[in-house]
Amino acid sequence: MASYDDVARLVADLPETAEGTRSRGRAWFVAGRAFAWERPFSKADVRRFGDDDVPAGPILAVSVDDLGEKEAVLAEGRPGVFTIEHFDGYAALLVQLDVVSGTHLAEAVEDAWCAKAPPGLAGRRRQE
Repeated sequence: MASYDDVARLVADLPETAEGTRSRGRAWFVAGRAFAWERPFSKADVRRFGDDDVPAGPILAVSVDDLGEKEAVLAEGRPGVFTIEHFDGYAALLVQLDVVSGTHLAEAVEDAWCAKAPPGLAGRRRQE
């Protein structure tokens, strides 16, 4: 079971990152752009789940390159990776830290960093 502290450790391995806050929760930035952030559900989010179970535990939002990547990741059916109506049309995914595998969490964090890092920095990272 992962935590936000585990996310912070993964982010610490990425170049030129900073931790701050966004909407009163922890967020991680590269070049001043948030790429991962705590994303608790609002009352409106919970209402939209209707009779479906609301994913429990800490939820992390992560950026993706574009909506095509978002759909591709969702199509893989990775446990703990999902979206909600509020994120329709937005290039980001949600990660249920209590469910996602460590490998998929690490991939999601690094991919999110690459999505928001300046092209030169992201290119150098991909070559490592």
